[in-house]
Amino acid sequence: MKLDSQTYRLIDSGRLGSVALVIGLLGLAASAAGYFVDSRQFFHSYLVAFTFWLSIGLGGLFFTMLHHLVSAEWSTVLRRWSESAMATLPIMSIFIIPILLGMHDMYHWSHADVVANDDILQGKAGYLNPGFFVIRSVVYFVIWIILAKTLHRTSLKQDADHSAALSMKFKKISAPGMILFAVTISFAAFDWLMSLDAHWYSTIFGVYIFTGGFLAFLSFMTLTGLYQRRQSILREQVTLEHYHDLGKLLFAFLIFWAYMAFSQYFLIWYANIPEETVWFYHRWYSDWRPITLVIIFGHFVIPFIALITRAAKRNLVVLGFAAAWLLLMRWVDLYWLIFPTLHKHGPQYSWMDLTTMIGIGGIFVWFFWNKYVSHPVVPVSDPTLETSIQFQNM
Repeated sequence: MKLDSQTYRLIDSGRLGSVALVIGLLGLAASAAGYFVDSRQFFHSYLVAFTFWLSIGLGGLFFTMLHHLVSAEWSTVLRRWSESAMATLPIMSIFIIPILLGMHDMYHWSHADVVANDDILQGKAGYLNPGFFVIRSVVYFVIWIILAKTLHRTSLKQDADHSAALSMKFKKISAPGMILFAVTISFAAFDWLMSLDAHWYSTIFGVYIFTGGFLAFLSFMTLTGLYQRRQSILREQVTLEHYHDLGKLLFAFLIFWAYMAFSQYFLIWYANIPEETVWFYHRWYSDWRPITLVIIFGHFVIPFIALITRAAKRNLVVLGFAAAWLLLMRWVDLYWLIFPTLHKHGPQYSWMDLTTMIGIGGIFVWFFWNKYVSHPVVPVSDPTLETSIQFQNM
C-alpha cells in the first residue's frame, strides 16, 4: 500500500479488500450448504455472526456521533475509520433477511400453537409477533442507515469545502441521532437476542449489548490502525498518543461492560424471581458453566489486568493483543447469550459457527475497506485535523 501525503488518498490500496471478499463468499457458500444439513444450528450460528459484525458497524455510528457532539479534536484523524465502519450498515441490512425468514427456527413466540398454550407469551403477543417483529427490524435499519449516510455524506462534502455550517450540521444530526440510537439499539437487543427466551426479561439488557458491541468496535478500530501502521500508512499522523487514548477507551468500556454484566446478574439474583433466575440457572448449573467462567475471567479479569497500567496502553503489542482478545471474547459472549436456547445442557460447537463468522465478516471487511480507500483516509478539510495530528496526552 502507498499513501499520497498531499491528498491523503491511497494510491495502492493493497489486496485486503479482494482477499476479504473471496473469503466472505466462500464462507457464505459453506454456510448456505449448512442450512440444508441442520437449519436450526445454521440460524443460531448465523445470528451470532450477524450480531457480532453489526455491533461493530453500530459502534462506528456511535463513535462518529459522539465525536461531533463533544467537539472532540484528538479523534479527528481517526474519524474515517469510524465513518467507514458505519458505512457498512446498508449491507448489514441485507444480512438481516435470513433471520427474518428463519424466525420460526429460533423464536418460539413465533409459533401460534405455542403462544396459545402459554399465558406469558399471550400477554406479550401484542409486541412479540412475526409481523411487528419484521416491521421493527426494518425501522431500526432505516434509522441507522439514514444517520450513517447523512453523516458520511456531510463529511465528504466537508473535504471539498469546509464551512462552519457543516460543523453545526454534524451536531444537529448527532444530537437527535444519539437518542434514536439509544432507543433502537436497546429494542433491537430485546427483539433479536432477549426474545430467544421470551419468558425472561432484563431492563438493562440493551445497555449490556451496547457496551459489548462498542468495546468490539474499539478493538476493531485499534487493529485497523495497527494493520495500517505495519503498512506504513498514517504512521506519522496516527501516533502513539492516539493509540494511548484508544487504550483508555478500551479500558473504560471494559469496566463499563463488566459493571452492566454484574448489575444485571446481581439484581436478578437479589430479587430471586423464578422467571428471571432461570436464565442464569441454565448457564451455571449445566455444562455451560465453563463458558460462564471464561466470560468472567476472559472478558474482564485478564484484559483488565493487561490494560490497567499507562505503559500497557502505550505498548502497541499489548494493545494489539488486548484488542484481538476482546474481539474473541465478544464472540464467546454472544455465543453464551444465544446458544443455550438451542443446546440447553451445554455447548455443541459446529463448523457453521466458523463459516458464518468468516462469511459475514469477509463481506463486512471488504465493504469497510472499499469505503475507506475510496476517499481521503482523513477528513482533509476539517479545521481540527492538524490539532488532532499534533495531539499529546497529558
